[in-house]
Formats: sequence, C-alpha cells, structure tokens
Amino acid sequence: MTKAEIVNKIADKTGVEKLVVQTIVEALMTNVKNSVSEGKSVYLRGFGSFIPKKRAEKTGRNISKNTAIIIPAHYIPAFKPAKVFVEKVKKNVAVKEDNNN
Repeated sequence: MTKAEIVNKIADKTGVEKLVVQTIVEALMTNVKNSVSEGKSVYLRGFGSFIPKKRAEKTGRNISKNTAIIIPAHYIPAFKPAKVFVEKVKKNVAVKEDNNN
C-alpha cells in the first residue's frame, strides 16, 4: 500500500478532504522521522514503536581492494510492532506453501 492509497482510504472513511489528510499523514511521518533521528522513540499504543536501534561495531571487507575495514557502531531506524498487531497478522495472513521441492 502506498501513501496515496492510505490518504485515499482515510479520506473516504472520514469524509475529510484528501489534501487535509495528506498534510496530516505527511506531518505524522515527519514527526516520527525527526524524533527517531534525534534518538527518541515514538510509541503508538496498539500499533508499535519506532525506535533508534544501535548496531555494534563490526569488521567488514572492501572486496574491490581485498582489505578489512572497521564499520563503526551506528544507529538505524527500527520498528517493533505491538503484540496485538503481531497477533492480528498471524491470524489473518495465510502462509503460502512452497511446492518447488
């Protein structure tokens, strides 16, 4: 689902103009991005949490020069779904069987 599809669904369900809904959706996304990039978590009860997650320092390889490089510790944005969200997905999304074996 795209942002435009989300805006359309919310506008249809609420009767609010699409332009207003788009402004609200974009403001939400901007606030989440800004908060996580400042090291703060965003908790949406019943949905999940957007958190800055620390990645430890590790050794990598530069394959073009065949040398080892150190990748410093850094933070990445992460999403942790709420339990009710996880349970709803488990209940409603069917597992597709792979019949290629």
